[in-house]
Amino acid sequence: MDTTLECLEPRSHRAPPATVGMLLREWRQRRRMSQLELACIADVSTRHLSFIESGRSMPSRDMLIRLAGQLDVPLRERNALFLAAGYAPLYRERPLDDPELHAARRAVERVLHGHDPYPALAVDRHWTMLAANAALQPLVASADASLLAPPVNVLRLSMHPKGLANVIENWHEWRAHLLARVRRQVDVSGDGTLAALLGELKAYPAPPHARSAPRSVPDAVIVPLVLRTAHGPLSFLSTTTVFGTPVDITVSELAIEAFLPADDFTADTLRALATARR
Repeated sequence: MDTTLECLEPRSHRAPPATVGMLLREWRQRRRMSQLELACIADVSTRHLSFIESGRSMPSRDMLIRLAGQLDVPLRERNALFLAAGYAPLYRERPLDDPELHAARRAVERVLHGHDPYPALAVDRHWTMLAANAALQPLVASADASLLAPPVNVLRLSMHPKGLANVIENWHEWRAHLLARVRRQVDVSGDGTLAALLGELKAYPAPPHARSAPRSVPDAVIVPLVLRTAHGPLSFLSTTTVFGTPVDITVSELAIEAFLPADDFTADTLRALATARR
């Protein structure tokens, strides 16, 4: 007797797969665009776009590429659109150590190495650390070993009570900055894993030193990251670098998070630490 779950599960309870029209409408609404707005910038009639979204017309491969480009759909999700329309995926996904990604990997390594003595790291779309330079290690050494065991999630490392939360002097401001950034990523990508991570980060309690209300910084232009260290308070400004014209999913989702000293004391201290490492 066949007693598999597939046979026992009522077929009527299974949700039908999303059609390409449903997916396009979802991305259009996520971008807060009307059919008329999308039709104008994609050079297609609103009637044809309406037919595509309702399933009355099937878009060509070229039309999908055009619409996905105007909607800034991530490459990973563009493949989902192609599959839903019955086409083969267009974009490949390979691990960063794949020989075909040698040029991208070397570019990342050069940026990380060139940024020394200041900390920099490379992350994927879920903020998993893929690589880092030597300047980062002293700054995260106080975190619990469990958070430093691969795969290291940079956001969890930053905000977890056993991570860097206890040494971030401006915890409230930095937390607000990170949450806003991840929230924007969720809005743009619709990534369920990122949404779950956002919920986890929001649930972390404030560390003991940050129980009071956040400091007022009305004149601030950039929110720094201020760390309490054995060498004194170190203050950083963060920047993000991405590849401008990726056609590989892994490369399109890769970002380099680099930290620059926000004051002379931090710059001098990092240079001294780098000299001591050599």
